[in-house]
Amino acid sequence: MKAAPRIVPTQRWSPAGFAPAAPDAVAVEEPLEIRVADRSVAVTMRTPGHDRELAAGFLLTEGVIRSADDVLDIVPCRDQAGGESGNVINAIPAPALTIDFDRLTRHVFSSSSCGVCGKATLDAVAQAFPPVDSAARFDPAILATLPARLGAVQPVFAATGGLHACALFDASGRISLVREDVGRHNVLDKVIGRALLDGRLPLTQCGLLLSGRLSFELVQKARAAGIPLIAGIGAPSSLAIECAERGGQTLVGFLRADRFNIYCGAQRLVLGPATS
Repeated sequence: MKAAPRIVPTQRWSPAGFAPAAPDAVAVEEPLEIRVADRSVAVTMRTPGHDRELAAGFLLTEGVIRSADDVLDIVPCRDQAGGESGNVINAIPAPALTIDFDRLTRHVFSSSSCGVCGKATLDAVAQAFPPVDSAARFDPAILATLPARLGAVQPVFAATGGLHACALFDASGRISLVREDVGRHNVLDKVIGRALLDGRLPLTQCGLLLSGRLSFELVQKARAAGIPLIAGIGAPSSLAIECAERGGQTLVGFLRADRFNIYCGAQRLVLGPATS
């Protein structure tokens, strides 16, 4: 369930002076503590809603689990002290799963603005996910239609202007899943987590559309889910490009209705009807 925007009072100013107080819709941001077997492993600032997906995607992309079979259930922790009910979630691992809790509690702290911040070293986030093996192809003309399609399915962003969005699409340009969140990394974890829980991984026939810039960790998370093409409305970093190249992925930035840049994996883009 999505969190509705919060209505707050504001006073507005323009060159004409101060206007009377008026309500404004803002995106909700609250902490979520993720636990595994009742042990805290991460805290992330997120938009409440789809928390089970967020936890599942986070655990997959951090290398804690490899499939949905590694988790028996992911459940909210009720009756928390200090008004934190609804902001703590616990993953119940399968008995056969081995977890290095020392590595998690030492290296994992996630925030809404930067998933890499708080990691001890770059090695701590360079998970050993295999390169993406996919024969999927995408039509550049269809990619160019995606920003408008994404905007049409971002209701909370339309109301607040304060959320990132992430969507999965197929070779025809059909968007099959979209999520919104205050955090760039959270929103991708929610999408990947939903696909994990639905038994859709690896997502070798899907493209990924991101509403902002393309960072290393977003590319790595997409690689963990087997996504062959990543398109962003913003710019990529140099490390994101290197990560995509190593992972056999196509990376597209500055996606607009009339143009975009291809940073690697151009062979996956074809003119005319796309094939998979």
